[in-house]
Amino acid sequence: MTVCTYDRCRSRRSASILKQAGWRTGWSCCQALWVVSLCWASGPQAQAQEPAHEAPPRIERVLPPEGLEIPAEQRAGWEAKLQAARQRLRTVEAGLAADVEVLLKAVELAIEHREFYTPRDFAKADWALSLAEERLTSLERGQSPWRTERGLVVGGYRSSIDGSVQPLGLVIPEGLDLSRPVPLYVWLHGRGDRNTDLHFLQERATRAGQITPAGAIVLHPFGRHCVGYKHAGEIDVLEAVAAVAQRYPIDPNRIVLIGFSMGGAGAWHLGAHYADRWVAVAPGAGFAETARYQRLTPDRYPPWYEQTLWGQYDVPLYVRNLFNTTVIAYSGELDRQIQAARVMEEAFANQGRQLVHLIGPGVEHRYEPMTLQELLRRLDQAVAQGRNPDPDVVYLQTRTLRYGRQFWVQALGLKEHWKDSRIDAVRKGDTIQVQTQNVTALALALAERPWTLRLDGQMLSVSPQPPPASAPGGAEASPGVAAASTAAGRDLPQRRWRYFVRKLGQWELVPDDPTAKGLLKAPGLQGPIDDALMGRVLVVAPSGRSPNPRFQAWVDAELAHFRQRWRALMRGELPLKLDRDVTEEDLQPGTHLVLWGDPHSNQLLARLSSQLPVRYDAQRWSLGGVSYDGDRFAPVLVYPRRDAAGRRLGYLVLNSGLTFREGHDRTNSLQNPKLPDWAIVDLSQPPDALAPGRIHDADFFDEHWRLKRPPQKP
Repeated sequence: MTVCTYDRCRSRRSASILKQAGWRTGWSCCQALWVVSLCWASGPQAQAQEPAHEAPPRIERVLPPEGLEIPAEQRAGWEAKLQAARQRLRTVEAGLAADVEVLLKAVELAIEHREFYTPRDFAKADWALSLAEERLTSLERGQSPWRTERGLVVGGYRSSIDGSVQPLGLVIPEGLDLSRPVPLYVWLHGRGDRNTDLHFLQERATRAGQITPAGAIVLHPFGRHCVGYKHAGEIDVLEAVAAVAQRYPIDPNRIVLIGFSMGGAGAWHLGAHYADRWVAVAPGAGFAETARYQRLTPDRYPPWYEQTLWGQYDVPLYVRNLFNTTVIAYSGELDRQIQAARVMEEAFANQGRQLVHLIGPGVEHRYEPMTLQELLRRLDQAVAQGRNPDPDVVYLQTRTLRYGRQFWVQALGLKEHWKDSRIDAVRKGDTIQVQTQNVTALALALAERPWTLRLDGQMLSVSPQPPPASAPGGAEASPGVAAASTAAGRDLPQRRWRYFVRKLGQWELVPDDPTAKGLLKAPGLQGPIDDALMGRVLVVAPSGRSPNPRFQAWVDAELAHFRQRWRALMRGELPLKLDRDVTEEDLQPGTHLVLWGDPHSNQLLARLSSQLPVRYDAQRWSLGGVSYDGDRFAPVLVYPRRDAAGRRLGYLVLNSGLTFREGHDRTNSLQNPKLPDWAIVDLSQPPDALAPGRIHDADFFDEHWRLKRPPQKP
């Protein structure tokens, strides 16, 4: 297998090869692999048959930036301590190991990526290792004193996406009564290119932060460092809330979401997409959409499908969701990022509402002290009132089934994705009035009693029908989102989900979840490609070689780039197996498979290829009846994986990692999906900081996962 892993790069042979290829002189790991991939091919015969390929242009890593050289003696000392700590960690109870492992991972990544930017930073590694050893000693004695400490506490939790440990910081007031449910303030930090795990943990252990309400716990999620709380960073926030709720008596109806700068952008995004989870949302500065924030004019717009994908995160398109909670925006009077709140003022006004917008007089990109006090006073009022977990009026606005739920209302099917889709529901007595737009299937969580439903003007009667059914989405629901549901108070006791489907313009009450099986776009299985990397994922690498040498070299380089980028940017290790090592347990429902190669090189892809719309033949492949040279073009796509009964199990992703790349890391507002459901990559153009090659064609599948049109011919 031609893959560069962290452990493999540390081996003598691999390190030597990479050094000869120029990695230590500035090439990325994947660029070095472009040259040396044939050296790691599966046997001398394969090496003799395949010509070497010219290295692609250098891709500069933006996040995190590279820091100081580490003195060899200091590095050796750290690595010895890490090895010893890892050995001791094997005997520790799994539930508590994350609070130690998060410190070890922070040092390991700081060493690997040279995340030391001043000589003082070296002491942070010593601090983290010392704290890890201290905690290990406590755990070996059957104790975990930091779990009951007050003040500033750092720890970790294990991500459902990649199994990595991710850091979090807590501020727990000394006098806070933890014998009863307490409020939680979720503070989203601003952008800090150098504020990686090690620096984040050390800062959270020594600084209380911008807000310290006396009667609440403050959670500082890491958000996967610097991705604007999108992608895996979005799930990180939700899972950090869930992790804290498992350790402390958090009141699910008194959770505040607040942040500034990049954290303000995150508060806009997470506030609008998950409005039913928060008692109040308080975005400060940041950005709320893409085009206007970037000052793009139509002549500078990206391809049409990328513009469409702005609908994943652009908050004005989800503004009606914010009517489900309390929103208080803040801006400095002289701050250029007041633009975000101005855009949202317009979005509110377009819906007949007014945004509460506090402006700090005479300041630029910071909180003005008196205005911050007023903001916190208003948040205290919202916390005192509490969130209503079962409101009579619910607003849902979305462009994708990824974000299709608010309280007791969920969209299960859309007429067409990426169009404005809405459900407004009003409950009065035993009558519910629902108005929809672009929705073909929905679910309502109803108490077990007779209901009269007026659905788009059509009258329906709903009678009690125990026993309760499962929540909509079933096995296809994102594990990360599902894990955070309880902590946010989304569960509705004594409710049953009732399902409605629109057929030939008429709504019908159906007994079961209509998204449970069949080839339909459904919540958690609706694309685009990047969506698969927001749930439990397994990357499957080929053990064989493709008959197309240029395609094989591209696979080697792009897979290595994906793994390295995930480790550097998303701060975790992608779960990866060779195709021949994948077990039936690995294929359990809810796991998204990222398959690399073709059926000639990847045994699992050969086994599952009948489920894909791509057809392979010798050295060619076809999509929608259009044939492509397998050594010139590569298929990239996301598609549902199904069992023999047609039940959807998760995603199949073909030959793609994150579709936003290093060239988009300069601003978090550009870290959006760049490719839709499928794309054809022309390998005659090498991968670069913006794309995996020249995008020959790309589009979305329709709501039945069919091609909307024939692909462009070669």
